[in-house]
Amino acid sequence: MVKVIASNVRKGNVLEGADGQLYTVLKAETFRPGKGTPTTSIEMRRISDGIKTVASYKTTDGVERAFVEEMPHTYLYKDGETYIFMNPGNYEQVGVSADMLGDMAQWLDENMEVQLLMFDGKPVSIELPPRVTLEITETEPVVKGQTASGSYKPAILSNGARIMVPPHIGTGTRVVVMTEDSSYVERAKD
Repeated sequence: MVKVIASNVRKGNVLEGADGQLYTVLKAETFRPGKGTPTTSIEMRRISDGIKTVASYKTTDGVERAFVEEMPHTYLYKDGETYIFMNPGNYEQVGVSADMLGDMAQWLDENMEVQLLMFDGKPVSIELPPRVTLEITETEPVVKGQTASGSYKPAILSNGARIMVPPHIGTGTRVVVMTEDSSYVERAKD
């Protein structure tokens, strides 16, 4: 186990709790109030039974990060509530439950390269590529003369995910999206 300060914890990290259980980080936010001590709130899911918890730490507190092995895998397909990945080195297939993936499952695309985090030979978390490129299938029509000055409109992507895009982006446009927070980055250059 490695000690890291709470403010350095990121989504997808695997932590060891005070109870000795392993937790996958779902969300980590740091709050810096004008007065007082900055804190980090970490939303986690216990790997053994899937129970979610939220813990708050001072940003300088140490938390135990579990030693997990990062192994490259390729996403193949969904079989019921299980997502199937293949290790490109030995062609071994691994099933990952939909509960473990949570909202990250919406970004999976056939043949996508991901990092599976393994602990004792079992998958405990997944690291997606930071950005994906998808096509917008539904959004409000483009209004002539409107600029991207700060207003955004809702859009639905080809994978069913909902994001907010600038008003000049129309249906059929390919866009780059951050997988961590589902935010629009730019129009795709391909």
